[in-house]
Amino acid sequence: MTGMVVGFFSGLLIDILFGNVIGLYAMLQMLIGYITGYANKIYSKDDFTLPLFFVALANFVYQFLYYIFEFLLRGKLDFTYYLRIRILPEIIYTVAASVFVYKLLHMINHSLDRSEFKEE
Repeated sequence: MTGMVVGFFSGLLIDILFGNVIGLYAMLQMLIGYITGYANKIYSKDDFTLPLFFVALANFVYQFLYYIFEFLLRGKLDFTYYLRIRILPEIIYTVAASVFVYKLLHMINHSLDRSEFKEE
C-alpha cells in the first residue's frame, strides 16, 4: 500500500510538471509502486540480485506501458525501434545506477541496525 501511495503522488508530480495528460504517470507509477511493494515482501534483505531484477522489470513495464499510451494509441507501431533506442538503454543505465544506490542504502541500513542492536 505504501508503494502505491508513493508511486501515485510521485507520478502526479511528474504529470503536473511534464505530462500532457494528468493521471498517466500517476497510474504508471502507482502500478510500479504496487509491484515493488509486493517484491519487498518476498526477497531476503541480503540478496542483491532480486532487487536489481525488479528494478529492471519495473523499468521495462513502465516504458512498455508508456509506449502503449503515448505512441501505440497514436498509430506509431515501430516497437522494435522504441525498444532499441529508448527501453533497453534506459534499463541498462538504471540497473547500473541501482547497483551503487542499493549498495549504499544497504550499508546505511546495516549500520543503523547494528547501532540499534548495540543500544539494546
